[in-house]
Amino acid sequence: MSQPQKPYFLWKHLNKLRWVSLIAVFSMLILLPFLHVYQTFVSAHAYDLLADSEKQLYDVMEVISSPFVSDPEHDLDGLKGTTWSGNLFGLKLSDPLAVLGQIASGLTLYWPFIVTALIPVALTMLLGRFFCGWICPATMLYELNSLLGGWLAFVGYRTGNRKFDKRLKYGVLAVGLVLSALTGAALFATVYPPAIIGREIYYAIALGGFGAGVIFFAATLVFDLLVARRGFCRYICPGGALYSLLGRYRPVRIKRIVESCNDCAKCNVVCEFGLDPLHDNFGQECNNCTTCIAVCPTDAMTFILSPFDHPPQGPGHLGKKYRRLYKEQADQIERVAE
Repeated sequence: MSQPQKPYFLWKHLNKLRWVSLIAVFSMLILLPFLHVYQTFVSAHAYDLLADSEKQLYDVMEVISSPFVSDPEHDLDGLKGTTWSGNLFGLKLSDPLAVLGQIASGLTLYWPFIVTALIPVALTMLLGRFFCGWICPATMLYELNSLLGGWLAFVGYRTGNRKFDKRLKYGVLAVGLVLSALTGAALFATVYPPAIIGREIYYAIALGGFGAGVIFFAATLVFDLLVARRGFCRYICPGGALYSLLGRYRPVRIKRIVESCNDCAKCNVVCEFGLDPLHDNFGQECNNCTTCIAVCPTDAMTFILSPFDHPPQGPGHLGKKYRRLYKEQADQIERVAE
């Protein structure tokens, strides 16, 4: 047998970094509305007229922002928006779905807005559907929802695990583009979880209430819990469809090290998107979340540079099936030699 390849030791810990990234993004979505309210108070020059709770908010935001800005009234204009579209101190970034929706609804190309999606598009073409696993603020809530589903299953409550055709979301993307063109409205923002979460957090903090988006997002959580595990992202999300198409030929992808694999199937169990790493089937849906790498007990997952998945490699060399086949082949060779 050949010596098994050893994955880079840091790959095992990337899933922890991913959670740090998700928490950081979600925290920023909470912080930004508070900073906007604080900026409004500063611009009004009316600290003495604020209520006690507003003064507390003012003081806390002043402590947080003072190391980074000297003139909050103007400098905080450089930090606005959400993951749908935002400005990070001069770097303007937009979700490619936001740009595509704008093009469809306006039936025109507005290049200053299109340029803001170039970096996300380039990263997606390099890393695949990474936004869904590493940045999307809904991902953290969906994965916590999956943990809840696992706990409910553990105590005997049967959760949903129906399978649908993954091509359904491409139909949703196409229909959304057609309806946006016909109505002149950017309809994706009403059903796209990252846009909904950023908008609803802002409503709650800056305006003191929620919109109808909360009901829709709650419905997706119930759908995932009772009908299909991570069902919205896998079967309905138009953003997921767009990212999957853009990242179809991503050069950075995960490969199974067959020499180290023991066929335990833990990689398949933890995959939120229902992929089949055990049989080398990652496909364009993979978001390189690295959960399969983190859970593998024999370090049989690694990253490779290739525009395609590695062809199916058969059973893992540390598994019972391979050992049985290997023994049968060895016995057959021995009989032929005799």
